[in-house]
Amino acid sequence: MSKLPCVCVISAFKDCGPCWRCGWPRLVGVDHRISAIIETVFADLIDGPLAHLPSGRFDANSAWVLAAAIAHKLLHATGTLAGQRHALARGATLRRQIITVPARLARPARQPVLHLPTRWPWAPAWLRLWHTITGHSPPVMA
Repeated sequence: MSKLPCVCVISAFKDCGPCWRCGWPRLVGVDHRISAIIETVFADLIDGPLAHLPSGRFDANSAWVLAAAIAHKLLHATGTLAGQRHALARGATLRRQIITVPARLARPARQPVLHLPTRWPWAPAWLRLWHTITGHSPPVMA
């Protein structure tokens, strides 16, 4: 009977590299990864729109949860369109870096111009998102 040196071999679905204790291949089940993804989604929703459910009434809360799920999906679709770095970002990071834009809207000659800061670190991702969604030239950088 072979004896395993540690409990690093779980249901064999995905190789995660050698174990730091024994050097044997560490195999993690897909069930654990799916559970981690679901926990991340729940954490995003609880940190965001589900932090303040509107009332003790079932109908209002169910409508709020539905709106929160739609907003969550749209937010992560926006992150995917913004680029590789934001494709896997948490909801709070996307709201802080992509949605909250430190810009100024001007209308010279009745044409709307969005002035973005020159040294804003998230400008390339935001401009990539702008160009992907609208399909025309990005706003002027101030």
